[in-house]
Amino acid sequence: MRKGRWTTAAAAVVVMATGTLGAAVPAASAVGQGTPRAAALSCPAGWGSLPKHGADGSQVQRSLTGIRTGRHDCYDRMVFDVPGASGKAPGYDVAYVKTFRQDASGAVIPVSGGAILEIRIHAPSYDPETGTPTYPGRAGKKLPGVDLTGYRTFRDAKFGASFEGVTQVGLGVRARLPFRVLRLPDRIVVDVAHRW
Repeated sequence: MRKGRWTTAAAAVVVMATGTLGAAVPAASAVGQGTPRAAALSCPAGWGSLPKHGADGSQVQRSLTGIRTGRHDCYDRMVFDVPGASGKAPGYDVAYVKTFRQDASGAVIPVSGGAILEIRIHAPSYDPETGTPTYPGRAGKKLPGVDLTGYRTFRDAKFGASFEGVTQVGLGVRARLPFRVLRLPDRIVVDVAHRW
């Protein structure tokens, strides 16, 4: 009994000192029972909101074929599908902007939300050899097949352009929140946290 009380007390002090009970601190045992309590949800931290860049990792230019989204406990996710034979996914540039402007023309594209993330994937939305579209995005329009109803962070998503081998998307979010970018062999993932 005495050992369980000390573990609980120590965890309470950590929570009061830091404001959170992180993954580094094990959940306290129930007093007198020896069975662990359900661990509190621990969201990733340290992503920040500064621009993020990734150099091209593939020698062969691949095309964007799809954009999809998903909801998670700690963040909302947008996935850019860029399938290919081998190697790393293409490069990317992701940053908060005051105004979303279409590449080449500079035309302003309105995007709803408290902040706008401009996402630039170094892959065209067409086949570079034939010019045949591989993704049906249209300048200034909502992303085809993407419904953001019920998302905690995402508010709006508009297609900007596919110009000189780079596809541009404007993602409206609730506020300027931390985000991360993951590059996998066949896709690039952008996660935006629900809170700081």
